[in-house]
Order: sequence, then structure tokens, then C-alpha cells
Amino acid sequence: MQAYRDQYASLFKNGQNVVLIGISNDPAEELASWAKDDDFQFLFGSDAESTGYAAFGGDPRDNGMVGSRAVIVVAPDGTIAKVMPTFNQVDPAAYEELNAAIEAVTPEPDGND
Repeated sequence: MQAYRDQYASLFKNGQNVVLIGISNDPAEELASWAKDDDFQFLFGSDAESTGYAAFGGDPRDNGMVGSRAVIVVAPDGTIAKVMPTFNQVDPAAYEELNAAIEAVTPEPDGND
């Protein structure tokens, strides 16, 4: 998640017309504390039973361990634009693929912000 934090401006347009939600099977209280302590610019959600992770192709037996990260890009109309069920956060190619998926569905800023 620190990689997402550190690359937030370039990957997620500094949050302009993009919403990033990190979801894990950790309890909500732990996620809130971690988000505050590490100064994350985005939201976190708890999927304690890993049902959301499984619904998008993740293997709940992985128990949310590092290396089992899934990335889901949702278009503004609510459709699933891209599912990366095994996102490798240390592979630069994964970020290129993610950036392309985000670019494909991100509307240009309207200039009113």
C-alpha cells in the first residue's frame, strides 16, 4: 500500500476523478489506525470474510497475504473495467497495466475543481 501511496499522484491523478479504496481482510479498526499512521491519501475497507476478494477472482485461501493482491478498476458507470487478480506490487509492468486501465476509464477533469 505504501507503493500506491508513494505513486498516488501519477497513478491515480492525485485523486481527481479517481477513487482508490484499499480492501483487506483486516479489521476496520486496524485499517483506520494504519491509514492514519502511514498518511494514506485514499480509503480503506474491511472484507473480513474475503467474500469480495473471492467474488472478483481472488483465492480466499490466500488469506490476503502479500503477493495475493487483487486490483479491480471500476469505470465511472459502475462496470468492472479491469480485474487484476494477482497484482504484483513490485513489478513495474503491473503498474503500467494498471495505469493503462485507469486511463481508459478516467474522464478528463472538467475544470470546475
